[in-house]
Amino acid sequence: MTTTTAPDLPRIERSTEDALVLSGVRRSYPITTKLNWLTGRREATASFEAVRGIDLRVARGELFALLGTNGAGKTSTVELIEGLARPSGGTIEVLGHDPFAERKQVRHHTGVVLQQSGFPPTLTVREMAQIWQGTLTRSLAVDETLAAVDLADKLEVETAKLSGGERRRLDIALAVLGNPELLVLDEPTTGLDPESRRHIWSLIQGLVQRGSTVLLTTHYLEEAENLADRIAIMHDGLIAREGTLADIVAEAPARISFLRPECLALADLYLPDTTITLTDRMVIETRTLQDTLARVLAWAGTTPLPQLEARSASLEQVFLSIADTEEL
Repeated sequence: MTTTTAPDLPRIERSTEDALVLSGVRRSYPITTKLNWLTGRREATASFEAVRGIDLRVARGELFALLGTNGAGKTSTVELIEGLARPSGGTIEVLGHDPFAERKQVRHHTGVVLQQSGFPPTLTVREMAQIWQGTLTRSLAVDETLAAVDLADKLEVETAKLSGGERRRLDIALAVLGNPELLVLDEPTTGLDPESRRHIWSLIQGLVQRGSTVLLTTHYLEEAENLADRIAIMHDGLIAREGTLADIVAEAPARISFLRPECLALADLYLPDTTITLTDRMVIETRTLQDTLARVLAWAGTTPLPQLEARSASLEQVFLSIADTEEL
């Protein structure tokens, strides 16, 4: 597979306005209903609130990653942004418009890559793109767009014969064919092998370089770490953390761990302002990684420390700590 550089597509002029603004957004789902005999409609008598009042801003030209623990409300939030439903409370603006009430004004300026999609199996890659082009108000050239996602040599190949990575690149090509200002990429690399995933990363980075705004949802924390300008983590219907990667991990401690040799006495190890957990491994949490590691190595001297690891705070560490919290 070749290495993909920034897609050779027209640049999008960036505005100083935010591409996406959520203010106090809520979304509820009815749990039980009853029939209103006067209106003939069923009305909710009890509901579950999946999104409990969130605020988000995504600047134009920004790549924003939205992560979520299980049942966090991330999918419900993305559906509201896509205009598939009206929020139960609060307001949403996509490129200055309500994505539900003003869907016609928004739809032509946004592109969406869903978690799963399907293509008619006997259509070629070019035919699929041409059919999709026919649904667009404005569009880029088909062959040039397909070439930009490295599908120039697959134009006459039936979609059923594409690999998983090639199908995902076709998804992205269709999403950018309308030259959108905002791209919503919902789990764009799920199920792909590492090489294909890296290939998609290059495509996404190229789209941002040309001026697109990207809202990315992903289960791969490494993906958010490598691609996102800013990150938000949802938990229990709320935004638990938001900011740059550095902002999010700033309050989390670094970790040093190793199998403790029995010949070394813990009483001889002085580690101020740390938290030590001792099981089969010795795990040290610290906010001064270099100083603490130097003390550990001085304590060990020439005695090997089996499976020694020293890691700065990570997005995974913060994410798991949020997932393990029952109440924020």
